[in-house]
Amino acid sequence: MEIINFPHPTLRHPSKPVVRVDAELREIVAEMFDLMYKAKGIGLAANQVNLPLQLFVINLAAEKGKGEEMVFINPVVSSPKGSAEANEGCLSLAGVEAMVSRPDQIHVSAYDLAGNQIEQTFKGFLARVIQHEYDHIKGVMFIDRVSESEKRLIEGEIEEFELEFEAARAAGSIGSDEDINKYIREIEDRYCN
Repeated sequence: MEIINFPHPTLRHPSKPVVRVDAELREIVAEMFDLMYKAKGIGLAANQVNLPLQLFVINLAAEKGKGEEMVFINPVVSSPKGSAEANEGCLSLAGVEAMVSRPDQIHVSAYDLAGNQIEQTFKGFLARVIQHEYDHIKGVMFIDRVSESEKRLIEGEIEEFELEFEAARAAGSIGSDEDINKYIREIEDRYCN
């Protein structure tokens, strides 16, 4: 398992709800936390590791053994309130940062890894991180939410990611869209049906 970079097609594929949590999914979640910590991140969505599942992990401490590890399965975000602007980055666009405006408060309905229902209101920075990861499972990236002026500031960095992706695909280390779509269907059959 590895973190995939923009513009990998799985990042734009709307994820499907998870219908069962088993030992394999628990292992995936543990590995996602490990990858997130290794990359010094605070959140990671399943489709960032090429798994089109409605699942993401968060730990604001960005370090194993510190902070609170949170797992959100099949989340629904509602009741947005307020507005705040802050700088955001992404592990699938490492090094790219831009200002993003988001609601300052949200309500989340989801399940944790033990199958317990989460019904909670989140504010501030944690609400922002949840919304960023929630966007991922919908196929949306933070660069879709930046202003035109911010987009111009980062377009060169984004182009570098696109060139690296095309080079990797030409070298055969990334499959065709057809191969990726077949893989996505296999994962959805395993966890979502």
